[in-house]
Amino acid sequence: MSRPRKPKGRPVSGWLILDKPFDFGSTEAVSKIKWLFKAQKAGHAGTLDPLASGMLPIALGDATKTVPYVMDGRKIYEFTVAWGEERTTDDLEGEVTQSSDRRPTAGEITAILGGYTGVIRQVPPQFSAIKIDGERAYDLAREGETVEIPSREVEIHRLTLIGSDENTAAFEVECGKGTYVRALARDFGRQLGCYGHISALRRTFVAPFGEDDMVPLADLTALEKIEDDAERLAALDAFLIDTGEALSSLPQVVVNDDQAHRLRMGNPIILRGRDAPVSADEAYATARGKLVAIGEIGGGEFRPKRVFAG
Repeated sequence: MSRPRKPKGRPVSGWLILDKPFDFGSTEAVSKIKWLFKAQKAGHAGTLDPLASGMLPIALGDATKTVPYVMDGRKIYEFTVAWGEERTTDDLEGEVTQSSDRRPTAGEITAILGGYTGVIRQVPPQFSAIKIDGERAYDLAREGETVEIPSREVEIHRLTLIGSDENTAAFEVECGKGTYVRALARDFGRQLGCYGHISALRRTFVAPFGEDDMVPLADLTALEKIEDDAERLAALDAFLIDTGEALSSLPQVVVNDDQAHRLRMGNPIILRGRDAPVSADEAYATARGKLVAIGEIGGGEFRPKRVFAG
């Protein structure tokens, strides 16, 4: 009988909020961070296109269990639309498919923005990760196929024109999960009769993480010059945010060491005290400031669903 393989790397856990550089893929970024931190596991919470920059939350170790909670969070993007051309990818990477000499005024642009706020229906770009009959839309698009992608509901909380000139307009958008900013540029251009595509895109916020949490890749790679492994890894670990920060939108239950042990063994605990939550479909428990478990609250108990190493 063969022995189970020991995982490669360190069992380091936490969130690294990377300021992803332009022209660097999200998967490539995760691989680089996993290698730098010598982590056993790594994953990201929401792809950024290679031509986009900004916030890419990367989960290491046990923090990968909290990725869905960050994926569901609000996001803020700053983006620039170049008028006059529609492209296959709806950004600078694609080939021109439509063109126009018309250019919209700031007043014309502002007048249409109300139609793109609230809950709207949006058709994702041809070059997107949407699955069509089991295939990724971008794979089909690269093979030259044009596929019918159904529209879906997305929520735009805020959309502002922050500047414009004759050929471009800059915006800031706060939106919910699944929103394609490239699709906004495409739809703006079509409605204004001038066509458009994204010429610059930067993500500045993924709830609950903000701009102050972002770490430039150069700050991390600069530490490679430290020859001592322990010293270098300690310097890198200083950039990590505790796993539990990803769950700040959920009710929190603070437990003692004995309760933490029970939860980590998969057992429920009884909640006492007038401040204890009465019920919650999802909540998280902490002990000594560290995440212990995600679970549900009901009947005076906290019942763990996912547990985290101490």
